[in-house]
Amino acid sequence: MAIHTPDWVKHAVFYQIFPDRFAKGKPPANLPLSPVQTSDVPLELWDSPPTIQGYKGGNLWGVIDQLDYLVELGITAIYFTPVFQSACNHRYHTHDYYQVDPLLGGNEALRSLIDQAHDRHIRVVLDGVFNHASRGFFFFNDILENGPYSPWLDWFKIQGWPLSAYDGSYPANYESWVDNRALPVFNHHNPGPREYIMQVAEYWLKFGIDGWRLDVPFEITVEGFWQEFRDRVKAINPDAYIVGEVWGDSRQWLDGTQFDGVMNYLFTAPTIAFTAGDRVDLAEVEDRSYSPYPALDAEGYASKIQYLLDLYPWDIQLTQLNLLDSHDTARLISIAQGDRASVELATLLLMSFPGAPSIYYGDEVGLEGKLDPDCRRGFPARDQWNGDVLAYHRQLIALRLRYPALRIGKYQVLHAQGDGYVFARVLGDAVVMVAVNVGLKETTLEFEIEMPTYPDQQVYGQGEVWRMDQRYRLVLPARTGMMVV
Repeated sequence: MAIHTPDWVKHAVFYQIFPDRFAKGKPPANLPLSPVQTSDVPLELWDSPPTIQGYKGGNLWGVIDQLDYLVELGITAIYFTPVFQSACNHRYHTHDYYQVDPLLGGNEALRSLIDQAHDRHIRVVLDGVFNHASRGFFFFNDILENGPYSPWLDWFKIQGWPLSAYDGSYPANYESWVDNRALPVFNHHNPGPREYIMQVAEYWLKFGIDGWRLDVPFEITVEGFWQEFRDRVKAINPDAYIVGEVWGDSRQWLDGTQFDGVMNYLFTAPTIAFTAGDRVDLAEVEDRSYSPYPALDAEGYASKIQYLLDLYPWDIQLTQLNLLDSHDTARLISIAQGDRASVELATLLLMSFPGAPSIYYGDEVGLEGKLDPDCRRGFPARDQWNGDVLAYHRQLIALRLRYPALRIGKYQVLHAQGDGYVFARVLGDAVVMVAVNVGLKETTLEFEIEMPTYPDQQVYGQGEVWRMDQRYRLVLPARTGMMVV
């Protein structure tokens, strides 16, 4: 079966935004603030350490104000963590799937954001939390109010009575995600909630979004569910992006009938293990669903990467969502215990790997953060930015956008030994070579390649390049990388 994935994703650079923490803004003067925005809502100080339950007041109006900054950075797509009405700052506890949270600016703010993002050729992907809802979701709240008389009993997995939605000293008596009684799980076997979810997906695509990131989609195991979801999404917008949050081997969802890609933690983990090595703070990674440890040498990294590249069809590889960290992990700079070289090396590998790279807001200016909630800090003021980190992000993004081989060219390992790793992206006669030295000493890498052309113009990084016909000799200082075209 031929696999079709959205072409725009293969050329995209994503920016992940946690809306409560990115930027504050106000609506246009002709559009009044909503009541919840005009009331005296107590908010955490923007620069104070984030808490599990506190709000900092970021909103979609603030994102609109920063769209030109994102254009200057080179961003072509935004992935938002949930934006729908909810009683939590991360909004994975959905109350109303048809209403953007009023603290974020409501539906009017999303309408304006989509229009202004599209004017700048930036796509918008929303987070779909379709495995579970919340205690405040109308249909479940009706069950809490009316018990066995509710007409929506079969929308959820009720196991007995009475329900105990808040008091942990009693059984909840309904199925919830990871036994969190705040998150009742939908009964996806029931046509009612199944059709509701499909219509929600269709509604926002017609509204103008460019795709869905699916939260814990592996929890929904009803036969045919995700196939129907894809069919209905693609019927509205054949170029819509469907990307699932699956942390491991995702072949069962990447057969061409369900998702276009997944959040590619199978790239994340070995890339951190290679570039950060023994610097990885195990306390920040051991309870996550990926393993960026133990440290890898170049041979080990090459093996992991080749395994990943062999796992999925090429059109799927090109629409994976590649990342170094997210709202579900500690930030890489904190994982690497402050080692800036680890982050720059990993970012070089990210921006030169098949699939769409994704930057978690603030990483590009050096924002730190350990595990949740610390990884969800407020975006720092300009005088707190690390200018060097921003500069290499801009440079690497610009190179990716300049050279098609970095986006859709084949990936070929050229050398992997000790601390030195070299690979090429090849597209027709165009070749881009990337080399990294993760070691603490200068290294010399010598190897031969057979290519349609031979790269010799260094466009990024430090070191020296010598070439004689097919033979290369690269000298890389400690903890550095280079790109040669």
